[in-house]
Amino acid sequence: MSDANAENASKLKEVIDVDDFNKRIVGTYNHGNAEKDLPADIGVARSIIPAATATLRDFSYIAPDIPLFKPENCVACMDCVTECPDTAILGKVISKSDFQKELAKISDPVEKERYQKKFTETTKFTAVYEKKGEEGGLFGIFVDPTKCKGCAECVEVCGNHQALEMVKKTSENVPQYKKDFEFFTYLPETPKKYINDKLLSDMMLAGRSILYVGGAGSCMGCGEGTVLRMMLAATGFVYGPENVGLVASTGCNTVYTSTYPYNPYRVPWTNSLFENGAADAMGVRAKWDQMGWKDKKIWLIGGDGAMLDIGFQALSRLFMSGMNVKVLILDTQVYSNTGGQASTSTFMGQEAKMSAHGSVVQGKSERRKEMGQIAMMHPDVFVANTTAAHTNHFYRAIMAANEFNGPAVITAYTTCQPEHGVADHLAGHQAKLACDSRAFPIFIYDPRKGKKVSERLSLAGNPAVNADWYVDPKTGQPFTFVDWARTEGRFQKHFDKDGKPSEVLLKAQQDRLDNWHLLQELAGIL
Repeated sequence: MSDANAENASKLKEVIDVDDFNKRIVGTYNHGNAEKDLPADIGVARSIIPAATATLRDFSYIAPDIPLFKPENCVACMDCVTECPDTAILGKVISKSDFQKELAKISDPVEKERYQKKFTETTKFTAVYEKKGEEGGLFGIFVDPTKCKGCAECVEVCGNHQALEMVKKTSENVPQYKKDFEFFTYLPETPKKYINDKLLSDMMLAGRSILYVGGAGSCMGCGEGTVLRMMLAATGFVYGPENVGLVASTGCNTVYTSTYPYNPYRVPWTNSLFENGAADAMGVRAKWDQMGWKDKKIWLIGGDGAMLDIGFQALSRLFMSGMNVKVLILDTQVYSNTGGQASTSTFMGQEAKMSAHGSVVQGKSERRKEMGQIAMMHPDVFVANTTAAHTNHFYRAIMAANEFNGPAVITAYTTCQPEHGVADHLAGHQAKLACDSRAFPIFIYDPRKGKKVSERLSLAGNPAVNADWYVDPKTGQPFTFVDWARTEGRFQKHFDKDGKPSEVLLKAQQDRLDNWHLLQELAGIL
């Protein structure tokens, strides 16, 4: 630890004793007696919550179902681990010889057999290594029942592999899940040789990538939670947790990550106001640079309301400053934190608070603001539109943004289930459809790629980049914005009893097609 870090840690210790906080304060909250038993203290006055206190939070009581792992069907794709919004399902690889050593420490034969069945041979971690003459590894998935909210996103992304299924919780299986997860945490970390740097999905096998520990108070299946976890995983994997800091603008993300006394982050972060997160982040960057911490990564987090609306001027100033600050916009197309008000990111025709669908005005009447195109018009800014469902695209965008010496902005499409009117397990599914339908095209704009916009802008990752619409091979028909809108409750009033879309929705579809044509033109495709 550097002298500066040691001094800061000493000062923090004077304000708050972390061990005492976890035992006395978090413990009292967990028992439901906080309002009666706890006095006000200096930690509350300073709004300080130690790192990762949310590991002590228990959500095992809030859902009737929990995922069950079926090892015989698993191919170790890591999709379930990657997409879980609550860090409730994690994977681990252990060599065959080391696993036998661990099993030898278990005296109960029934328990030993149970844990032996928790790990499986896969082509990825067993056959490939043995073919090279190396010792193969065994792969296992473990569910933490204290963090799982039962959204079933993991089952959805597992898809045809069917290595996960939801089962009913019982008084017998929940304690067993807890015991199994204790076994998982007891095992050694996945050996470095089994983590292939070229397979970005495997980053979450490394402990340094798990910088969002779960226990946040977000909704079941929250699309934002997955985005935050993946951004931190990609940053922590490359740079280490000691080189990451966060500044967050007020929004859903600051509510569910700082509901006192629970903090899911293992990295330092501060919560600023709704409108001035960019100014706060610039101040942190300036101080870090002054201290010689130029290599540390600072990420500014905010929703579309904070960044596209009230904080837009401050964000533009950040872009113009040239400062090495990275921005993550959690784009839900509404102010989810205040009940789903419309923002300038809201799609035309979408029903939202203050843009209600009625007989005269049918939802949001304005066109959607595109932060990506606006950011590209600032000099030397790295820009990307992406979704957590496009795993490799997302990870590559985050890693490239971190490498870029200057401001970078990542706008991530994040499904808000209550406001979008979709099921808890469909965050990733709906994000993919948003991309396929041109509602939210993904792209990367990297100023290092050339002098022309067409050299800098890549639309790779979108289906049918040369066409107006992607044609669904199952139906043989174009998959349009209207087709996607049918799948979300926020557009349901635009369809009559025969399923015919309204004129407003058709205008919204044309707006999305015009936006796609503009991107094609900028990328040199048209």
